[in-house]
Order: sequence, then C-alpha cells, then structure tokens
Amino acid sequence: MSDASKPKIAFLGTGLMGAPMCCCLLKAGFELTVWNRTASKAEALHADGATVAAAPEKAVAGAEVVITMLSDGPAVADMMFEQGAAAAIAEGATRIDMSSIGADEAMDHAKRHLASGVAYLDAPVSGGTKGAAAGELAIMAGGTQETFAAMEPVFAAMGRATHVGPNGCGQLSKLANQVIVAITIGAVSEAFILAGGGGADRAQVRTALQGGFAASRILTEHGQRMVERNFEPGGPAKFQVKDLKNALAAAERLGLDLPITRLVNDLFMAMVESGKGDMDHSGLLTHLEAVNGIAP
Repeated sequence: MSDASKPKIAFLGTGLMGAPMCCCLLKAGFELTVWNRTASKAEALHADGATVAAAPEKAVAGAEVVITMLSDGPAVADMMFEQGAAAAIAEGATRIDMSSIGADEAMDHAKRHLASGVAYLDAPVSGGTKGAAAGELAIMAGGTQETFAAMEPVFAAMGRATHVGPNGCGQLSKLANQVIVAITIGAVSEAFILAGGGGADRAQVRTALQGGFAASRILTEHGQRMVERNFEPGGPAKFQVKDLKNALAAAERLGLDLPITRLVNDLFMAMVESGKGDMDHSGLLTHLEAVNGIAP
C-alpha cells in the first residue's frame, strides 16, 4: 500500500447503510470507488468525491481494500464468486465483508479469498442508519489479529471496531447482537401493551422505565419509535428474520438450543408473512397489537 492509513477502497453496496458509511470514508480522506446494483444510489455519492464504477469487477480493480455491504450471504456469494468480482481483486488486497451473513458462509468466503492471496475479515456492524451517518457504528471483526490491526484506520472512519476472534466470529457476534435486539424489541412491545392496556400513558411509561434496570438503547430509541408510531425502516423486519434464521442455524451447528430466540423468530416471521416485511423491526409492536385485538 502506498499509504497504510489511506488505502484505495472499493465499496460494493451503497444502500441504506452503505451510503452513509461511504460518506464517512470520504470525509476521512480515503480514495473511494463505489458500485451498487441500483446505479442511482451509487451515483449520489459522486458529488461527495467517490468514483462510480459500472460493474463490481471494475470497482475492485486496483483497490487495496474491498468492502461489501449487501443484503445477505447469497447476494454476497453471487456477486463475489458467481459474477466474478473476487477474481478481479488483486493479490495482497484485503476484503472486508460488513454485510450480515451466516458464520458458516463467512468462513467459506474466507477460505476462498485466502486461497487467492486476499486477506479477509468478516466485520458486520450494529448501530443502524443513525450510527452509520455519525461514524459511530459498533464493528465486530473476525479474522487474524494482523489483518485487523492493518485495517483499524479504515474502521476508525466508520465507528469503533473490536477484534472478536477468527473468521466467522464477527458474524457470530452480530448474530448475538441481533438476538438481543430482537428479544428486547419483543419485551418493550409487550411491556407497552401491558401498561397501555391498563390505562397507563406509553410515553410516560417509557420515561419512567429509563431510570431503572429496564433501561436500554432499544427502550430509548425504538421505544420512541413505538410511541410516535414511526416505523419507517432503519432495520426492516425481513432482515431481522434473516438474522434470526442465521442465529438459529449457527446454534444448531454448535449443538445449542435457543428457545427464546426461536419464539421471537416465529413472531417476526408472522409479522413478515402478514405483509410488514419492509416495516422497521420495531414495528413488531403492531403485530403484537393485532394479536391482542388492539387498534392502532
């Protein structure tokens, strides 16, 4: 690399999360080439200084770091290995997958990249679009300590990165995060339904609970969404289902039973099947209200 702190970066996937992450990298002074399946989402970054590529393989050509932020594991595998983007990544480069995919998928991708002389980190994020825009994402990285240390300047532009273990462990950490998020959304939803059912003001209940052991970021931020009934997606429910499915698959592979996760997964699946897959995951409240016959 010409400058270890400012490698040339290709960023593939400039959607809800990817676009603000790209803005943070540009503000930090990185040379950035971007690509997105919906070209207009990548073109919007041109004014901020990004070079827009017409295809993934063109974006990664000459890049020292290749970051992907796509919807799921099959989308990543298709673009990288079926469409040929991986073959265009230069030997000696580093691939960072910041998508939320299965831990087994991450380990498979790592082996395939390492065989071609490309270092690999699975580094999913938490913090939503708000954290992405502020450069305050929690980043969970799996891979070698050496590769992680080399990429710390890149991560620093987007948030706070923690090395959690070998390849696959970044995704396991994200799945742990999503299990906590999903279960807590369910808990806050049921708490509001219970308190509201007895005549309490949900907004005031939220304020009161923030002073005790039930206080959490979910209660603060998603609780406010529930009070305001603002369910525009930051994290769509359909992606929550994807993450819970991956968590349950990982548990099965490890010989573990996660009964609470299974229950919450069933609730989110029913929510998505009712036509609310594109609603923010905090909208689980509306599904549970419907179960209880509570009008919005």
